[in-house]
Amino acid sequence: MTAIEANKTNPISPFMFRYAPRNLKIICPLFVAAAFLLDGALCRAAGPKMAAPDWQLTDVEGKLVKLSDFKGKVIILDFWATWCPPCRAEIPGFIAIQKKYADKGFTMVGVSLDEQGPSVVKPFMGRLGMNYPVVMGNQKIIADYGGITAIPTTFVIDRQGNIVTAYQGFTDQATFESVIGPLLENTQG
Repeated sequence: MTAIEANKTNPISPFMFRYAPRNLKIICPLFVAAAFLLDGALCRAAGPKMAAPDWQLTDVEGKLVKLSDFKGKVIILDFWATWCPPCRAEIPGFIAIQKKYADKGFTMVGVSLDEQGPSVVKPFMGRLGMNYPVVMGNQKIIADYGGITAIPTTFVIDRQGNIVTAYQGFTDQATFESVIGPLLENTQG
């Protein structure tokens, strides 16, 4: 059977060939965007390590918290907001990581970018049982950490205070654990 004969017996084939260029104009960009997002989800730090920018922010209780409070610890610093679905999806993993590694020299720190402030964040933390410190972000920390353009954006900081890697978008618990595990084994700091 030739292609022409197949087209006569299968009414879908001529439709597909006639509209293929139009469909490709829609489908190709979607695949490119998906590939970009999946590839862009992990941004490994390249070259020499960069010191994590210092910060001083208040937590949901109004207490001053500084990066230096966590000196010598491995830190996951997560920029997030209560209204962000991928941010919310990461939180159970962060709770588990904090529980599992807190006594090994690790701390999780959330940087809330909620414009409504602690009045929204504090009750949210209670509902989810968040067991790690959350500070209220501002424009300075956003700029200092490279101009956060999407959330969640998460940095892993080693015991020496250097940014080891950064992730943009949802990242699963296993990925974070695979990065912090070796950093926790290094007790220097």
